[in-house]
Amino acid sequence: MSQKTRAVRLYGADDLRLEEFELPEIKDDEILVKVVTDSICMSTYKLLKQGKKHKRCPQNVDTNPIIIGHEFAGDIVKVGKKWQHEFKAGEKFAQQPALNYKGSLASPGYSYEFFGGDATYCIIPQEVMELGCLFHYDGDAYFYASLAEPMSCIIGGYHMMYHTNKVNYDHALDIKEGGNVLILGGAGPMGLGAVEYPLYGGNKPARIVVTDVDDGRLNRAKQLISPELAKQNGVELHYVNPRNQSDQYEYLMGLTDGKGYDDVFVYAPIKELAEIGDKLMAFDGCLNFFAGPEDKNFSAMINLYNCHYTSTHILGSTGGNTDDMKEAIKLASEKKLRPAVMVTHICGLDAVAGATAKLPELRAGKILSYPHVNMPLTAIADFEKLGASDPFYTELHKSCAKHSGLWNAEAEALLLKHFNV
Repeated sequence: MSQKTRAVRLYGADDLRLEEFELPEIKDDEILVKVVTDSICMSTYKLLKQGKKHKRCPQNVDTNPIIIGHEFAGDIVKVGKKWQHEFKAGEKFAQQPALNYKGSLASPGYSYEFFGGDATYCIIPQEVMELGCLFHYDGDAYFYASLAEPMSCIIGGYHMMYHTNKVNYDHALDIKEGGNVLILGGAGPMGLGAVEYPLYGGNKPARIVVTDVDDGRLNRAKQLISPELAKQNGVELHYVNPRNQSDQYEYLMGLTDGKGYDDVFVYAPIKELAEIGDKLMAFDGCLNFFAGPEDKNFSAMINLYNCHYTSTHILGSTGGNTDDMKEAIKLASEKKLRPAVMVTHICGLDAVAGATAKLPELRAGKILSYPHVNMPLTAIADFEKLGASDPFYTELHKSCAKHSGLWNAEAEALLLKHFNV
């Protein structure tokens, strides 16, 4: 018997539609899943704006629409014969969308008709299991598994950094142990994950400097990941609004006693950020242009003199691998990483299309969607106010207040119970 699903589908540039339709019966090498949560990614906004021009979008999307959403988790409903030895109906799952299957760019949320996170149910194709990208998950909240995907991108970005050994030219992967890290445009949702990760995983720097031009986002970051918390973990942490400095280069360089930054991350696709990051690199410094630009001709001036004489190097990273995903899940399950620092809004499937289309102007953190729920886009910060007319929001507010204002496992359980998911 086929399964009916309700999903947000892309038909082309600026064309998202919430629809109900029948999924085909799964094949022996496929798995049917119930999606419980998905987090909305800026990459999906870029897909929406580009449509067929996006490198992962199929050219027949207008007649064979794809389900959007790639940061999702949920329950396994039915398992095809090929995978019944490994997966069982009723268990929770997490998944890694960066497949790279046989050189293909196809990925859930971008490329598949029946495989995406903004759906009540979807079908996982055989290549996902073949690549080991479907994970057993036993965490106490679905959204931790959903947010493991963006955390895996952050972790992958750290592990991809490298420094050179002039003796034998070996490339030492990861950020420099005991070095200086600069995160430009780093008070947004992904940037917060990048600030917290090196406190608990991978190589540990001596100093992290985070810049952003939004004082509101900087203040939230300071509250959630304070310099005091970082100090307890052996790291000196600074938050800086460069607009408050007469000479941001001199100020940022001064924080390193003139040595510069061993590892620089550019978390916003802004030309000036890439250029100042390049200037601030130390000898053998590495710059990761992490932010994916929408403009295919995006470029910046890079100092090749420094590249030659001071061994600076530049790379870009997108996505993470299965090991990064497993590390993200492990650190979250051990309560070391708090993926919830990224989340500022909650919504139901009915609000996904509108929220995705307005992502840049919303200036929100991560938006968590619950596909089996009908709920307008709602800021966690507004729960208390909304509780005046709806006691359900009062309960959500009380739960989040107990967790430093963050979305949490108890709040998710309240939401799912309220909507009988």
